[in-house]
Amino acid sequence: MTLNIRTRLTIQFTVIVSVILIIYSSGIYIFSSGYRKEEFYSRLENKAVNTARLLIKVKEVDYQLLKIIDQNTIHALFDEKVTIYDYTNRHIYNSLDNDTIQISKYMLDRIRIKKNIRFHAGKYEIIGILFRESNKSYVVLASAYDKYGRSKLNYLLWILIIGFFIHTGVAVFLGRIYAERSLRPMSDIIRQVDKITFESMHMRVNEGNSTDEIARLAMTFNRMLERLESAFEMQRSFVSHASHELRTPLTSITGQIEVALMKQRKGEDYVATLNSVLEDIRNLNKLSNSLLDLAKASSDLSAIHRQPLRIDEILWETGEELTGVISDYNIDIQFIRPIEDDRELMVFCNRHLLKTALLNLMDNGCKFSPDKTVEVSLDMKDHQIILTFTDKGIGIDLEDLASISEPFFRAKNAGTILGSGLGLTLSARIIELHQGSLTIDSLPGKGTTVTVTIPVMQ
Repeated sequence: MTLNIRTRLTIQFTVIVSVILIIYSSGIYIFSSGYRKEEFYSRLENKAVNTARLLIKVKEVDYQLLKIIDQNTIHALFDEKVTIYDYTNRHIYNSLDNDTIQISKYMLDRIRIKKNIRFHAGKYEIIGILFRESNKSYVVLASAYDKYGRSKLNYLLWILIIGFFIHTGVAVFLGRIYAERSLRPMSDIIRQVDKITFESMHMRVNEGNSTDEIARLAMTFNRMLERLESAFEMQRSFVSHASHELRTPLTSITGQIEVALMKQRKGEDYVATLNSVLEDIRNLNKLSNSLLDLAKASSDLSAIHRQPLRIDEILWETGEELTGVISDYNIDIQFIRPIEDDRELMVFCNRHLLKTALLNLMDNGCKFSPDKTVEVSLDMKDHQIILTFTDKGIGIDLEDLASISEPFFRAKNAGTILGSGLGLTLSARIIELHQGSLTIDSLPGKGTTVTVTIPVMQ
C-alpha cells in the first residue's frame, strides 16, 4: 500500500516525537532509579555506622539496649537488619535474633579488603563496611527493603508510560495538522494546475512569497508553462502554415493533371504539363526537406551527432555546393584578419545542420540581390567566431523585420521570388542549437546584413 505524503509526514512526525519521549522518559527513570539506590545505600551506611559506634564506642550501650534502640528508631528502614562481626568473624551483634544476614567468609574478607561493598540478596539491598576502633576492625552489614522508594519509582514508571501514550496521541493529532498546513501550498498548486488545459495555457500558478521552496517550485512550473505555451503556439502556427504551404503545390499539381486529362492533347502539351508538375514536385521536395531539417533543429543537441570541424572549411564547401547548383550565384568569402592558430577556427558542430544554416543564408543573400552576390566575412573575437553575410538586395521593411524569423513568414517586398519562408527560421534554430546567435540588420532598397556568432571549441 502506497501512503500519501500527508500520511508519511504525520507518521514521521509522530515517530520523531515518540523517540524523543522514549529517550526523555528513559533518562528520567534511569536517573530516578540511580538516585533512589544511592540515597537508600547512603541511609543503610549511616545506619550501619551509627549502630557500630553505639555498640563499640559507647560503653553505656550494651547488646540488649542497642536492640531496643534499633527497634524503636523513628526513621527505621522497612525490614532492616544490622549484623556485626569481629576480626575473627565471630558474630557479636544482630538486630533481629531470629533473622541474620547470611554471608560467607569470602565476602567478609572482601569487605575487609574493599572497606565498602554494596550488593543485592533477592529484594534486599545490603551494604558491608569495615569499622575500625582501638586497633580492632569490625565488619558491619546492614540490609533493608526499600519499599517506599521502589513504590515511588514504580509510580513514576506508570506516569511515564501513560504520559508517553497520551503525548503520542497528541503528536499524531498535531502531526496531522502540521502535515496538512505544510502541504497546503502544494495542494493549492495542484488545484491550480488541474485547471490549466490546452485552451488555458496562459494561466499561471500563484508563486506565494517567491522565497521558499514551494514558491521556487511554482516559479519553475510557471517558466515551464511559458515554454509549453510558446511551444504550443509555435506548433499551432507551424501546422497551420505547413498545411497551407503543402496544399498550394499539391493543388497546383492536381489542377494541372486534371486539365491535361480533360481532352486529348498534343505531345508537346503533355511535355509542358509534366515539366510544370516536375517543378512543383521539386518545390514540394524542398519544402519537405526544410520541414524535416526544422524538426531536427528543434530537438535536443545532445541527441545529435557532433564533431570538431573547421568553420572555414564548412564555408568553402557550402559555397562551392551552392554555386555548383546555381551557376549565376557569386559568393565572396573573406577573412577580416589572418588566423595564425588553426584551433581558433574549430567548432563542435553537426556538419549537415550547420551547412544547411550557412547555405540558407548564402542562398537568401544571392536570391534577393540583383547581382546575385553575397559577401561572407569571418572574424574572431573573445573566443567567438563571427560570420557576416552581406548583400545589396531589396532589404526588409522595418515592420517585417521583427517577424522575419518566424516559420513561413515572407516579407511583403519578396514578391514573386520563390521561397518557403523557412530558411531564416531554420538557420536561426540551428545556430541557437550550437549555442550561437543570429542577428539581422536591413534597410529597404539598401541590402541586408546577417551576423552569426558561434563559440570556438574549447
